[in-house]
Amino acid sequence: MKLQKLIEHLHLLSPFIGENPEITSVENDNRRVQKGSLFICIKGHSADGHDFAESAVQKGAVAILAERSMPIDVPVIVVKDTTRAMAVIANAFYDQPSKKLHLIGITGTNGKTTISHLIEKIFADANRKTGLFGTMYTKIAEKIVETKNTTPESLVLQNGLHEMVDAGVEVAVMEVSSHALDIGRVHGCDYNVAVFTNLSQDHLDYHQTMAEYLHAKSLLFAQLGNTFNEKEPKFAILNIDDPVSLVYEKSTAAHIITYGIDNPADFLAKNIQITSAGTSFDLMLKNEKYPINLQLVGRFSVYNVLASMAAAYVSNIPINRIIDSIEDNKGVAGRFELVNAGQDFMVIVDYAHTPDSLENVLKTIQQLAANRIFVIIGCGGDRDRTKRPLMAKIACRYATDPIFTSDNPRSEDPLAILNEMEAGVRGEKYSKILDRKEAIVTAIKQASKGDIVLIAGKGHETYQIIGNKVYDFDDRVAAREAIEER
Repeated sequence: MKLQKLIEHLHLLSPFIGENPEITSVENDNRRVQKGSLFICIKGHSADGHDFAESAVQKGAVAILAERSMPIDVPVIVVKDTTRAMAVIANAFYDQPSKKLHLIGITGTNGKTTISHLIEKIFADANRKTGLFGTMYTKIAEKIVETKNTTPESLVLQNGLHEMVDAGVEVAVMEVSSHALDIGRVHGCDYNVAVFTNLSQDHLDYHQTMAEYLHAKSLLFAQLGNTFNEKEPKFAILNIDDPVSLVYEKSTAAHIITYGIDNPADFLAKNIQITSAGTSFDLMLKNEKYPINLQLVGRFSVYNVLASMAAAYVSNIPINRIIDSIEDNKGVAGRFELVNAGQDFMVIVDYAHTPDSLENVLKTIQQLAANRIFVIIGCGGDRDRTKRPLMAKIACRYATDPIFTSDNPRSEDPLAILNEMEAGVRGEKYSKILDRKEAIVTAIKQASKGDIVLIAGKGHETYQIIGNKVYDFDDRVAAREAIEER
């Protein structure tokens, strides 16, 4: 695409008059620049892309997008905000790929990963080619790609959507983080369906207040648009049991579909029964009752299933097909995942890393436990510090044997993190074992028949970040090895 054609999509304060080279790629990473690239200068936390503009030209960049003019021998397009402009440029360069897909976005504090996988499986089981962006990976048809962020930055995201179109994908499912919404990574994404899971404390290191966090999530629903096209209607799927849904309902002009357990809803679950083998309930939909038998455990799983069913239903998947797929689903890695190695007690690995998600999982475990409940829990470094004492309180409230340990301490002192957790539970019964593997081994050595061991916080992660180093570590592997050593 010619440069002049590409920048037509930007609002420039003055017309750009200059050379009109062919743009063969758009990059914001100097290391990826090649001959024919447009290099976008982004101001980051640790580096400023403007400092690499000259290097980008030496590597073959034929134009620069920047926030200030620079004495460089290629065209320099100056805009007020290169991060916002990058989303516009990426969408244009990759030919507005989201308009060629049925795009479903999921936001909320907890449940995004499980819901995205449930939805993706429903469509795949209905013989629809799918793509997925999420915490665990990006899936483009049958190809799996590692991901750095829950929601990629706009350039990576639009490129991924473009690859999905080229691969024949029909339906793309995306976890949409509050960070991505706040920064504008998803600008240009034309969502057909937006799903809200729930809102509880998380990411206050970034958003500062719950009000700001709530507002960031609302942007997904506002970005469904303000017009009506009944040939391709847009839907907001809202958890009616969370009061925040009333705010989000006012944020969008899309059709509202609700789901819930405690309040009247379009997708309503009644008669919930939970066992260690799964969960059953009656789905009430349009005055019809559908018995549902899940291989997933817990009340929170019912919410995830209801949200997924609603998103698929408004996307024209027949309800019987949806139910067949949901009942066949065995769960998502690291989400209430059982580790079985012949022991006579349960070991569960779960990603629960917020106060609300930890409480939900432990409440479910309380319904299943015959004897003691061990919970191994830590808190991530360089993240919301205010939730640390809350996590400790919940662990002590619902578990008989809480063990505080290291999570991903990152640049913080692991012991200092544990001290902040302890501040919320002075006088309570708990253990403190800094080494995460040792904490897992200790709990499994002490567990007896009928006990449950919950290893919380990291779920599917296969690493631990200590300082600036990333070490191989998988809670599931550590648990299995500890069981086999007994």
